Amino acid sequence: MRLDTGADVTLLSIKDWIKINRPKLLPPLVKLKSANNKEIKVEVEGADALDSSVIPLAATVQSLILEEGEEKRLLTAESRDDPRVREIIQLLIHWLNEELADQRIVVKHIQEDLYDGQIIQKLIEKLANIKIEVPEVSQSEEGQRQKLHIVIETVNRIIAQGQYEQTRWNAENIHNKDIVAIMQLLIAIAIHFRAPVRFPEYVNAQVLVVQKKDNQLNTRFVTEQLTTTQTELGVKGERDAFDTLFDYGPDKLAHVKSSLLAFCNKHLNKINLEVTELETQFQDGVYLVLLMGLLEGYFVPLYSFHLQVSSYEQKVHNVAFAYRLMAEAGVQRPRARVQDIANGDLKSTLRVLHSLFTKYKHV
Repeated sequence: MRLDTGADVTLLSIKDWIKINRPKLLPPLVKLKSANNKEIKVEVEGADALDSSVIPLAATVQSLILEEGEEKRLLTAESRDDPRVREIIQLLIHWLNEELADQRIVVKHIQEDLYDGQIIQKLIEKLANIKIEVPEVSQSEEGQRQKLHIVIETVNRIIAQGQYEQTRWNAENIHNKDIVAIMQLLIAIAIHFRAPVRFPEYVNAQVLVVQKKDNQLNTRFVTEQLTTTQTELGVKGERDAFDTLFDYGPDKLAHVKSSLLAFCNKHLNKINLEVTELETQFQDGVYLVLLMGLLEGYFVPLYSFHLQVSSYEQKVHNVAFAYRLMAEAGVQRPRARVQDIANGDLKSTLRVLHSLFTKYKHV
């Protein structure tokens, strides 16, 4: 059989191929504590999770049964063997088992255990302290898909997937056991809720996309981003000067707030605006956008953001837009999340304003 690359490929059975290529050393055991404090040993089956998502290109094209127009995505062997991809798998499984141990949920396989959305639902309900109204048990596949759509839509609203340049996962590819989409979703949830996990940075995955068109199977390769840089850790992670100020330095904190207030008003006064409360006046993102325009010396078109904010989504849009303006201006990315600013978190607001002060204090 001749593939798109023009190279002849000897076909192996999937079973034989996996047997030959399986790593000789399996990941170590991770010990987790359940609600009753009994240790349960869970083998982190990162290698197994990856092996089942990768089969030889020739065997893939030969064996896939697709409907006309249907598409299937598979992780390439090169990415499967990337130690950083394997590390991400292990970190995600470990984190999931720690978070869900009190519910006696044990995750062993990143695809088989998460594709139906039940564990994703339990995870987001716990982290966001919400209850998603879906049927507890769905017997039919269509019922499972509908339930999964509700769960993924809820997750996307909470973590504001719109701040990403393009959609990187959806209910359909999660249900199709797309391991890259599942990883991207879990990484986004972990970062949003500041999980105490440090992922390897700037990791990409190569994906083989197989599509049936005109009764022919066409293949192409795409690169998917898994991680970039991670600036914020959870409660068990790194602390910074603002954490110390809030814990032990009320007098110094007052001085910092006063200095940042003066810095903001020095520029906002030019357009007859004044800040009196750092806690509340930046959370809708309007002052943040206008301040960036003043600091960089340009007029921000009013159609680019919501001047009159009437919803939380509009707050998030404005703050995310201000973050993009900061990035374009070369401002170091703040540790604070967009949602923290929109929620009026003072510590996060001070972090952002301090980043601006550091760059523009002599303007």
